[in-house]
Amino acid sequence: MSSVPEDPSAFVAPSRERLPAASVMAVGSPARLLALSDGIYAIAMTLLVLDLSLPAGLDSAEFHRELHAMIPRFLAYGLSFTLLIGFWQDQRRIHMLVRQADEGFIRLTALGLGAVALVPFPTSMVSDYTDEPVAVALYSALIAAIDLIHLAQFTLLCRRPHLRARAVPRLLLRGFSAELGSTILVFGTAAVIALFNPAAAMYSWFALIPLKIAVGRASRGRPVRPANGG
Repeated sequence: MSSVPEDPSAFVAPSRERLPAASVMAVGSPARLLALSDGIYAIAMTLLVLDLSLPAGLDSAEFHRELHAMIPRFLAYGLSFTLLIGFWQDQRRIHMLVRQADEGFIRLTALGLGAVALVPFPTSMVSDYTDEPVAVALYSALIAAIDLIHLAQFTLLCRRPHLRARAVPRLLLRGFSAELGSTILVFGTAAVIALFNPAAAMYSWFALIPLKIAVGRASRGRPVRPANGG
């Protein structure tokens, strides 16, 4: 994320209250949780490649025909790999804010990792059945769900100061939430469109590019105001 002004009023101040009783059940440092996340993301990215293969013993004509038929698989691989890289970066940004993880945060993380591990399946399905509404809808819904879980994790940290390692800049709060929300909006809408027109749903994915650019510019250009509005 971009740098933010060192204005104390631009931060969500950490709570000075005593830690709630639930924090006694916190697991402490989130290092192992982050290591688990890295491992699952690495496995999910690797599994995407397993769908890319050509049959052995092909003659020249068959080779070029099969290679041409694999174009949708390469495109699906590129899209899913790019999205997983973005999800992994978002996950690490969230974990950088964590001082200790409670049961709620752990459950959300586990739910998100379960969704990430599932990505290779709808990727393979949508590359082979691009005209099937269920295939495109499932892929779109899963992508939206992952960022929805990330948004829930980030919101949980903002609402439970005792879990955070430091205060959350208001610019980061707005910008990061908007970035996650843009993916949820585009792919969530695509999941509905896919039930009626799978091709239109896949074209709608491209709307994420200008939306992300707009969100990024708005987040960097918006002035940071004191909490009291002065």
